[in-house]
Amino acid sequence: MILSKTPLRMSFVGGGSDMPSFYREEQGAVLSTSVDKYMYIAVNKKFDGSIRLNYSRTEEVGEVMQLEHPLVREALNLVGINGGIEIASMADIPSKGSGLGSSSSYTVGLLHALYAFKNQYVSKDRLAIEACDIEINRCGEPIGKQDQYAAAFGGLNLIRFNPDESVSVDPIICASEVIKKIEESTLVFFTGRTRSASAVLQSQSEAMKLENRRVLMRRMVTLAFELKKELESGDVDNFGTILDENWQLKAQLTSGITDPQIDDWYRTGIRHGAKGGKLLGAGNGGFIMFFAPPESHQRIKDALISLRPIKFGFDRAGAQIVFYGYNKEDV
Repeated sequence: MILSKTPLRMSFVGGGSDMPSFYREEQGAVLSTSVDKYMYIAVNKKFDGSIRLNYSRTEEVGEVMQLEHPLVREALNLVGINGGIEIASMADIPSKGSGLGSSSSYTVGLLHALYAFKNQYVSKDRLAIEACDIEINRCGEPIGKQDQYAAAFGGLNLIRFNPDESVSVDPIICASEVIKKIEESTLVFFTGRTRSASAVLQSQSEAMKLENRRVLMRRMVTLAFELKKELESGDVDNFGTILDENWQLKAQLTSGITDPQIDDWYRTGIRHGAKGGKLLGAGNGGFIMFFAPPESHQRIKDALISLRPIKFGFDRAGAQIVFYGYNKEDV
């Protein structure tokens, strides 16, 4: 029996620059953190050689290629497991359309559990690389690379995406008091709306063909480096301002990222004390976050009574195997 625990992520600035339509021409960069909401994958040996998969539905098949779940099918193929396995998943947060990178956390956690099932150690970098390969290349999802690296590495990082397809993860080196202040100032609401990111991301990718849209994204990348510098100097005073500028830029990239209702929620938060914020993920649903002094949080909650506040802390560990019951016959 194997149990993996993989964090979801909260992206602050630079989102969208991890798409190949941008980073293959010039470097992208995202500043994000993993959060203390997790995806859990349990893997166990199945005695009869078949495959049983439990998620929002149950599949029981005789061989890998009969699986309908594309991520699981491709992960089993990549790792080289042909059968005799049962896989189940659970999540702390609704896993579809949350804007928290749940699909990538699932893929990273699944790979981690499958390698442990084979009694193999795998690095965080390899987990991220192979999760990207599964989602982007094998399954053809029109997504970027930030979620896989955030899930695998964990922590507060600047993640850079280079034209040669390499990715570097630079931890934000700052005092624990700075991290604590960001956590205490972060207020997150579930909008009650879930959506598929694919259509929004495809539209963003098309927008990168236009120079006036690339200029917007270029500025968002600059903001990621500026925020890194601010945090490493111990200053969080401009955190909200940088978030706000990033949101205003992102909203101009393409239609579908925001709408009148989302704009109204955002303006309401700002009016009641938030210094900045953003919609998490590709846009048009999921979670909305604000950066606000703790003393203004209740005012914002009262003003956004139709939304559900969710308490988030930051995760430091990234992808973990939290239970490893090895197969004695394999040792």
